[in-house]
Amino acid sequence: MYDKSRKLRYLPLFYEDLKDTIDYIAHDLKNPQAAENLLNEVETAILKRLPIEDSFEPYPSLKDRENLYYRIYVGNYVIYYVLLNENDTNFMEVRRFLYKGRNRKLLI
Repeated sequence: MYDKSRKLRYLPLFYEDLKDTIDYIAHDLKNPQAAENLLNEVETAILKRLPIEDSFEPYPSLKDRENLYYRIYVGNYVIYYVLLNENDTNFMEVRRFLYKGRNRKLLI
């Protein structure tokens, strides 16, 4: 029987996006509690999506891509991920964390 479960991995760019956002909220906006809440919401949303990662509509990209992008919305932010298979291992690879108001077409 085929095991459809996926392993989770993150690109360094995702961590950079997330760190910049959390730092901005905690330090510039002086709201560390909101930053911590957002971090918890992001983690929960990703782990909740993992078992059903391909049950959602792919991101309608204008670029030709080797892998389809999917989205998870968390408040005013969007998490982007792809589904990969490498050496018979399935991965949900989390790639970006961006504010909804940004021009995401240039960044994705």
